[in-house]
Amino acid sequence: MYAIVDIETTGGHASANGITDIAIVVYDGHTIFKRFHSLVNPGVPIPYFIQTLTGISNEMVQEAPPFHVIAPEVYEILSANIFVAHNVNFDYSFIKYHLSRAGYDLQCKKLCTIRLGRKIFPGMPSYSLGKLCHSLQIAATDRHRASGDAEATAELFRMLLMNDQEGHVAGFLNGRTSEQQLPPNLRKADIDSLPKTPGVYYFKDSKGTVIYVGKAVNLKKRVWSHFTGNKFGRQRQEFLRNIFSVSYRACGTELMALILEASEIKRLWPANNRAMKRYEPAFGLYAYEDQLGYLRLVIDKKRKNSAPLYSFNRVSEGYSLLQKLIHQFELCPHLCFVSRKGICPELAEDAACRGACRGAEPSSDYNLRAKGAISEIKVMLPSFLLVDNGRTDGEKGVIRMNAGHLHGMGYVSSDMDLSDADAVAPFLELYPSNDYIRNIIMDYAAKHPERVNRS
Repeated sequence: MYAIVDIETTGGHASANGITDIAIVVYDGHTIFKRFHSLVNPGVPIPYFIQTLTGISNEMVQEAPPFHVIAPEVYEILSANIFVAHNVNFDYSFIKYHLSRAGYDLQCKKLCTIRLGRKIFPGMPSYSLGKLCHSLQIAATDRHRASGDAEATAELFRMLLMNDQEGHVAGFLNGRTSEQQLPPNLRKADIDSLPKTPGVYYFKDSKGTVIYVGKAVNLKKRVWSHFTGNKFGRQRQEFLRNIFSVSYRACGTELMALILEASEIKRLWPANNRAMKRYEPAFGLYAYEDQLGYLRLVIDKKRKNSAPLYSFNRVSEGYSLLQKLIHQFELCPHLCFVSRKGICPELAEDAACRGACRGAEPSSDYNLRAKGAISEIKVMLPSFLLVDNGRTDGEKGVIRMNAGHLHGMGYVSSDMDLSDADAVAPFLELYPSNDYIRNIIMDYAAKHPERVNRS
């Protein structure tokens, strides 16, 4: 038996919105056995634009039962049948969420009449309920009211069953396809075209605008993972509704995919990428000359338009490096703002200071060692080629670092001589460099020195 469902709501996601109208038509493929319909008091005001769309006002639902009152009957109907709806994941997520709040755990099979419509009636101008019903000459009354849309969906589902010559309904129900997990507007063919290799994928909206960029070790598996589960939040529900297509760029390694992802997010600024947009290293190592002529090193918060010698995600990383430089070049801890208790002790066993903080060492002598420390930092920002796997057996992936900054990335023939970095440069695509990219490349190079070519 099938339970054809339609609901009207106060908004687009279950966790912060209520149901205002619900209708269920119980159908066995031939006969309608039961109809259930009720207005629902959502417990929150209905936005004006939704009142205009559905015709359901706050006054109409004022005396209607809250959802928890009708939940036992709704659960009894749905739990015993197959849940059918137009864009089923939306209706199912709402009802499952509100049933759970009433103490019921809905677990039932689902069928989506949008996805079935694409399979059984391919080539239609649109698969929205109103336009699809118009194309199939299905009478639709009381549009955007649960009872009218449920009746129209029931008739649409009857026609889908009658014209299902290839067994798509049975295939969905028997688990031969996971297509129903997909957003209603995303074609399964787009997913099928994805390789199981590292790369970057792009989700696009109805206008072809990129709304999300992600990286993957396995493109097909990672993209599918976006559509598992039934999260009820606004961000996820809006995200799924806006996905109309997916494209990709294959990469040789996860590192190259990560670099491409970071660059593409900065270039495209997709609406649903948040974490990478906000990324900026929080601290930097700076050098300046004080009023007495001493060259001082300091760890400080990184500020806009500043030019630190080195950047760090955590302040502890900065002080760890600074301590090494103090001991290696016998710098004054006080002048480096590591010791904040006045001048350095003269007789401390581990003291690196030669008396600069007391004026006992000329600034010219001290600054020679401070400049040596700065030169050491620059050595930490070397030039090299990072050579790794390509996208195919006949090529290598190459990342070129120049003075600690990403110069370019690309793919060359596996038999190409890589001893001359300048000769490789024309084959590489140029990428903007930033601290985030530099840090991940440097960390990778430290872990895989056998892949680093410094010649």
